[in-house]
Amino acid sequence: MTRSRGSQPAHAHAPSDGLPTQQPDAATTGDGQPSLSRRGMLLATAAAAMAGAATAAEPVERSLPPRFQLGLAAYGFRRFFPWMKGKPQQPADESRTLSIASFLDLAADLGCDGGELTAYFFDPATTDADLLALRRQAFLRGIAISGTAVGNRFTRPAGEELDAEIADVKRWIDRTALLGSSHLRVFAGSPTKGLSDEQAFRQCVESLEACCDYAGSRGVMLGLENHGGIVATADGLLAVVNAVQSPWLGVNLDTGNFRTADPYAELARCGPYAVNVQYKVEVQRSPEGPKEPADLPRVIAILKDVGYRGFLTLEYEASEDPFDAVPRHLDELREACGSLLG
Repeated sequence: MTRSRGSQPAHAHAPSDGLPTQQPDAATTGDGQPSLSRRGMLLATAAAAMAGAATAAEPVERSLPPRFQLGLAAYGFRRFFPWMKGKPQQPADESRTLSIASFLDLAADLGCDGGELTAYFFDPATTDADLLALRRQAFLRGIAISGTAVGNRFTRPAGEELDAEIADVKRWIDRTALLGSSHLRVFAGSPTKGLSDEQAFRQCVESLEACCDYAGSRGVMLGLENHGGIVATADGLLAVVNAVQSPWLGVNLDTGNFRTADPYAELARCGPYAVNVQYKVEVQRSPEGPKEPADLPRVIAILKDVGYRGFLTLEYEASEDPFDAVPRHLDELREACGSLLG
C-alpha cells in the first residue's frame, strides 16, 4: 500500500502509559534500554527498512495563509467527569460535575470554535442515538466537535490484546464519524515486556495501517500524538509517520509532550505534518525535569511558519483549578493568535 498524495490535502494521551525516563544525551539507560536519541535513530532505521520503495510521508500541502480555530479539550477537566475509562469515578467537586453534553456547553460558553471529546469520559451505556444528540447540540450551539481521542496502545505482540486495541480504535472511528467530526487522536505506546523497540515499531505501524484503511472509508483522519514511548521524540514520531503508507494519518502535535533539551525544535520538525494541535501551558526539557511556562509566542510562530490551518486546542494539565485557569489561558491564546483566528 502506498501513500497517495497528488492534489488532495495531504498530511505533512490522555493519561500517560509511562513516558520514558531516559536522558536524551545518553546512549543507554541504567537498565540497558536505548536513550531517547538512540531510540529515534533505531526507529528511523526500522522505518526505512519497512518503507522500501514506498513513497515517504510528505508535509501537509498548504497553499493558503495560516488560520487557527480555537478548541478546548475535555481532558483538561478530567477530574470532574463521573466516568473514567468505563468505570465510575468520584468527581473532584460534585457541584461542578461535567457530562459530555455540559462540557460542550462550557466550551461554547467560553467562546471556543470546537470541543474535543475523550473516549474515557463517556458513559459505557452511550448509544448511537446519544452521539447524534450530542452532534445536534453542538450544531445548535454553534460549536464543532473538533475531534475525539481514544487511549490505545499498539506496541503489543500480535494476539488478542492487540486485536482488541485495533477493534476499539475502529469503534471510535465509527463514533467520530457519527459525531460529525473528522479527527481521532491516537497513540503508539511503549514496548511491552519482551518486545524490542524495532518489534514494537513494526506492530504499531501495521496496526496504524489497518486502522487508517478503515478510517479512510469513514472520512476520519487519525492524528498520531507525540506521547512518550516510541514517539517520545521527533525522530521516533516521524519514523512511524513515514512508515505508515496512508493519506489518512497525520500528527496530533502536543506542544507539551516533547521532553527534550529543546522541545521547540522538535515541534518545528513535526509541525509540517500536523493535522491537529494540542496546546499545553507548560513544557519540560527532560522526562524528569521541572515544568516551565510554555513560550506561547514561539509556539504560534512555529505554527505560522509551517502554514498550519486547523484547530489549536487548549489541553489544560497544570495544577490550577481548570475552571479558573482555562478562561484566562483561552484569552491569552486569543491575544497571541490575533488575526490568525478565524
